[in-house]
Amino acid sequence: MTYRWNYSILTHDRKDKKNELAKELNLQPVLVELLMKRGIDTAEGIMAYLYPAPDDLHDPFRLPDMDAAIRRIEQALGNKERILVYGDYDVDGTTAVSLVYKFFRGITSNIDYYIPDRYDEGYGISFQGIDYAVETGVKLIISLDCGIKAISKVEYAREKGIDFIICDHHMPDDRLPDAVAVVDAKRPDSVYPYSDLSGCGVGFKLVQAFSQRNGYPFSDIEPLLDLVAVSIASDIVPLTGENRVMMHHGLKKLSANPGSGLRSIIEICGLQRRKITVSDIVFKIGPRINASGRMMNGKEAVALMIENNMTVAREKGKNIDKYNEDRRELDKRITDEAFAYIESNMDIAARKSIVIYNETWHKGVVGIVASRLTEKYYRPAIVLTKSGGLISGSARSVPGFDVYKAIESCRDILENFGGHTYAAGLTLREENLQAFTERFNMLSTDGVEARMMLPQITVDAEISLSQITPELIAGLDLFNPFGPENENPVFLTRDVYDAGGSRLVGKESRHIRLELVDKTTGSPVFGIAFSQHDFYRRIKAGHPVDICYTLEENRHGSNTFTQLIIRDIRI
Repeated sequence: MTYRWNYSILTHDRKDKKNELAKELNLQPVLVELLMKRGIDTAEGIMAYLYPAPDDLHDPFRLPDMDAAIRRIEQALGNKERILVYGDYDVDGTTAVSLVYKFFRGITSNIDYYIPDRYDEGYGISFQGIDYAVETGVKLIISLDCGIKAISKVEYAREKGIDFIICDHHMPDDRLPDAVAVVDAKRPDSVYPYSDLSGCGVGFKLVQAFSQRNGYPFSDIEPLLDLVAVSIASDIVPLTGENRVMMHHGLKKLSANPGSGLRSIIEICGLQRRKITVSDIVFKIGPRINASGRMMNGKEAVALMIENNMTVAREKGKNIDKYNEDRRELDKRITDEAFAYIESNMDIAARKSIVIYNETWHKGVVGIVASRLTEKYYRPAIVLTKSGGLISGSARSVPGFDVYKAIESCRDILENFGGHTYAAGLTLREENLQAFTERFNMLSTDGVEARMMLPQITVDAEISLSQITPELIAGLDLFNPFGPENENPVFLTRDVYDAGGSRLVGKESRHIRLELVDKTTGSPVFGIAFSQHDFYRRIKAGHPVDICYTLEENRHGSNTFTQLIIRDIRI
């Protein structure tokens, strides 16, 4: 694959500021350069970034309607009203429900939770869920990770004598539901300093606000950050600002003393007794929790995450792991079918987007398949299937194209939609499928530029191999956790060449195990270049190449060494 390398250098004035900050804070200049390119260019900002503390969290009462939400919860508790915690069926929704339910379960026994069935009810607030609340005597519903567009559902609940508190993080429409409180930092009237919270993060802010108002110390709710960490990584929200603070402390909790439910998943993944990373959540923990809502019902995921008995949690964890195995088989089969259809039926080179429909595909994995299509063809992709008499599916996008806005512009022919800039969901009637496909393809033709369909690598700094020292590695460790908008720094080194020990490795010898030097060092630095065997002969012939790469600590037995993860090679 051909990548475009994006690399910007600091201006003369910015270089002077870099050196001043490096001297003031006793940091390596290259670390300060990395931070400045992340928009952090004050001593205070740098220290807050490198050493995130709970005190850096914002006042939850700055969120819209938070005061009204807490007053209504206090009223419900005081009057012993029954409360229902309601959330979406994905990782973000189920962790949010688990967090809020676990907290308030310690205050009242008159509380229940509800996760809609993906297939019978669909996304978000459902009339069935409200009917369940009526049947069980609920007077207050707290919705998490959904509800921002549920105008008719909230009205229906009000007619039944049930109040709503909506805690969401999705984009609102011009009109908000007539709820007691609509807590969403993306509201146009919001003054909250950070707008990229996960749904579970908003749930944590609700609990934080209640704790502050009612005299609970922060230490009482800090253990809940393990759930927030799982949601942030799984929902792919930016790992900046407040999210980064919560992720930092949530990963500590996950690694040291997670809740019983999450501990059972960690054991199944073979991650116990080690430091949990964002990648561990994204590729191992999150998919297993998600599998419950994809294959059966998200209620099972919540039941696992709120379980206190470790023996019971291990049994529930085994069930969820089995769902994940089934999900992987479905995912692979449907992805292969989608690839085969595209290759035989589409002139993909002439298209700037992909809209693909198969009524037999499993609704629970179409989002995964859409991600696979975007990764392979590097253009917006929508994968649709039939469910409950309607067509529904998921969209994924590439940097620069707002797929949510594109779908929103088709709202007149949609039944429902929601999501974010790069990931969204939608539902429509079958008679509108062709019109939607044509309109979306037209929008992508106009909105997707050729450069967006070329994978890009943003290079953060140029260094020599001699600058890769234990001090640099220790400094980079403070940049963790890595994720969207706080990626693992990519370095560029020019004119490196084989130290003599580079060789082909892996299945079909497609990868290169590298031993490299440059003019600044005679000691080889080790690296791995996955699926880049085409460069092997040139490197072994002693020709210099430019490389861009990330750095990681690798362990082999009792030895630890720094390894370059080669992102791309240039002649």
